[in-house]
Amino acid sequence: MAIVSETITRDQKLTADQIKEIEEAAKRPAVYDDDCPELTEDQYAELARVARRRDEDKRKKLISIRVSPETLEKVRAAGGMHTGFLSRLLDNAINDPDLVRKSL
Repeated sequence: MAIVSETITRDQKLTADQIKEIEEAAKRPAVYDDDCPELTEDQYAELARVARRRDEDKRKKLISIRVSPETLEKVRAAGGMHTGFLSRLLDNAINDPDLVRKSL
């Protein structure tokens, strides 16, 4: 069996073949060897600690802002979760130097 590596982004939809491969791989047992030994309880605990810290560092911060009624209407009209939309909009806007200068 050949090892195939493929990168799939979050936005990318999985194909039926990819789903089938994942389901088949989940049924196979883990095989440990010298290159990939089974982790100890201490190693698992350390991985969990690192993962929690990473998640905390990436967690979005809660803030409160005031927006005009017109802006809020436009955001809600776009549909979906308006807080996520505004977060992505701010992320994109803050990376546009011209828009930042215009908004100051």
